[in-house]
Amino acid sequence: MADATTEYLFVYGTLKRGFCREIALSGQHFVAEVATQPEFHLVDCGSYPGLMRQQPGRSIRGELFAIQPRLWNKLDKIEGTDIGLYRRIPVQLLAPYDNLVVQTYEYLGNPASLRDCGDCWTKQKSG
Repeated sequence: MADATTEYLFVYGTLKRGFCREIALSGQHFVAEVATQPEFHLVDCGSYPGLMRQQPGRSIRGELFAIQPRLWNKLDKIEGTDIGLYRRIPVQLLAPYDNLVVQTYEYLGNPASLRDCGDCWTKQKSG
């Protein structure tokens, strides 16, 4: 399954299987459907969601992938870390994956006018 160079990514939006950016994780290992510890808020940014750390928060449902570290640069560009749209942060998952070191992308925009997505973003890719 995973070797010493494997790292873990939690995805909750367009990088999930069946969504418009799933191709970015092509060749990486899907581990499981998972949920975060209850410390986040998920907002609808239009064509993509934004995960934000917030207390009180909720568990956000998504997918766990085992990825090769060389993929981080590509994912950082896709998520707009260079322009301050997202930043990569550690995230704690619920059991049985709570012992893994996992990263995800946190939305850095202003959520004031954005709709709450509940615990899971479900807009499917179009066309």
